[in-house]
Amino acid sequence: MLVQRVLQSRRTTLTEAERAYLEKAVQTVISLRPREIFVRQGETIQVSCLLLEGLMSRHVDDSEGGRQMVALQVAGDFVDLHGYPLKTLDHDVAALTHVQMALIPHTALFEIQDRLPELARKLWFLTLLDAAMHRKWVYRLGRLKAVSRVAHFLCETAVRLAAVDLSDGKVFALPLTQFDLGEICGMTSVHVNRVLRELREADLCSWRNQQVEIHNWAGLATLGVFEPEYLYLDKTLTERFSVKPMNIPAARGD
Repeated sequence: MLVQRVLQSRRTTLTEAERAYLEKAVQTVISLRPREIFVRQGETIQVSCLLLEGLMSRHVDDSEGGRQMVALQVAGDFVDLHGYPLKTLDHDVAALTHVQMALIPHTALFEIQDRLPELARKLWFLTLLDAAMHRKWVYRLGRLKAVSRVAHFLCETAVRLAAVDLSDGKVFALPLTQFDLGEICGMTSVHVNRVLRELREADLCSWRNQQVEIHNWAGLATLGVFEPEYLYLDKTLTERFSVKPMNIPAARGD
């Protein structure tokens, strides 16, 4: 089933009947190459996409061509569901890796809204979840030191992937570049390299060959000031990834 990961392991989940109805709403499945743009800022859109495989970004470009990522999307995410009422986006949506995604026409979403208000409410939950993560990204960039930004992002990604059975919470594939991570965390790639080395030397986590391995979850989560409540996971996952405050070595630099 194409929609099996939608709201998987969240506090709000879909019934089998709702999944079947959402599955029928899929118009087609398409693939994108790495770095291929799906939606450009300001374009009129008539479909929303459900990410099935791979990683996608939502990002804003400045006048000099620099890019700030504002969201990372993983399998099971509705990447641009908010485009249904807005019809245009104020940012670009692009593939970071090879991706597969299911396209659902806005006419089908209107039908869901009209005929199945409970399913529509659950899709609204997804947009609110996006907003909660966006607020945490703003907090991460504005208040955390560099090493803590990276630690928080890695914790968040581990948990999001665990929720859709793409990670055991300790080891997961993350086919991004250090430049990508810099755009996510507001750092240069040189600074990212130094931070990753610091995390490795502290035996908190390592990132090699596009795979992250977390060696000390409590230490990494504490360094990143990470708590999973804003991800609105089910009780089991929330308890599994929550940590008690602990003392860790102070981060070097900013």
